[in-house]
Amino acid sequence: MSTEGGTKALVAALSANLAIAAGKFTAFAFTGSSSMLAEGVHSVADSGNQVLLLVGGKRAARAADQEHPFGYGRERYIYGFLVAIVLFTVGGLFACFEGYEKIREPHELEGWPWAVGVLVFAILMEGWSFRTAYREASAIRGAQSWPEYIRRAKAPELPVVLLEDTGALIGLVLALFGVGLTVLTGNGIWDGIGTLSIGVLLVVIAVVLALETKSLLIGESADKTVVRQIRDALVDHDSVTGVIHMRTLHLGPEELLVAAKIGVNAEDSAAQVAQAIDAAEVRVRRAVPIARVIYLEPDIYSEEKAAAGPDPEATPGGPGPDRHADGETDGH
Repeated sequence: MSTEGGTKALVAALSANLAIAAGKFTAFAFTGSSSMLAEGVHSVADSGNQVLLLVGGKRAARAADQEHPFGYGRERYIYGFLVAIVLFTVGGLFACFEGYEKIREPHELEGWPWAVGVLVFAILMEGWSFRTAYREASAIRGAQSWPEYIRRAKAPELPVVLLEDTGALIGLVLALFGVGLTVLTGNGIWDGIGTLSIGVLLVVIAVVLALETKSLLIGESADKTVVRQIRDALVDHDSVTGVIHMRTLHLGPEELLVAAKIGVNAEDSAAQVAQAIDAAEVRVRRAVPIARVIYLEPDIYSEEKAAAGPDPEATPGGPGPDRHADGETDGH
């Protein structure tokens, strides 16, 4: 669902940004507004970002091979990180430089109705793009707040589009503010202030994106709910008596690695233990379909072993109240 929804949001955002960029550069040619130039470059950067995310999604879908036995799922995170870099340099720093130059040497706007008309058109198009991303994200974020969803989402596409569109809408309002005050006062410094504000906004959004994708690149565990589902599926209280400790790691947004030491009956034969492990894997994949890679190590369960292992809070009944069952804290 996240892949399909992310692709739909990306295509909508790309279509909107290409149309908006053409309009902004046309308005800049008629008005000489630095706000319009900064916004035009912003739209070009956003369009490039959406292309990067689409390419990343395509490359991540490649099958695992001998050199990359766990597949290419993390390429989506790499391209998400590149988006943050592009937004920071091409969008944010350029706008800050243009705003500084315009404040230092302000000049009046010419043909300002072009600027206002294009900005209104851009707001409508960005609103359509934002609405698409909002609807797709709402279908999968569940009970999480929007900040929690942005912070904890494992697929980078929808959070990136949401942040970009939010920044674009705020930036358009700032540009309209700068152009409007320049027209009303005849002082071009307001256009520069609007441009500088857009640059600062883009830098902040780029930093947030970089921090989020950095966490995904390093490697994140599954969410608490997913960890609990895996733990419950592993234990059948018959052939598997408990989970001594467990680790999870996202190999990609829809690929999860599960490694666990499970408790088995001391009197069971090797064949019975192997059968118990196979059955446990089936239960986990049924409960959490994205658990593609599962490694289970059998042992005789004891409270002492569980306490001495890498997951001191692991118990047969489930994880502790404040941490994942695999010992990792929630969030990015």
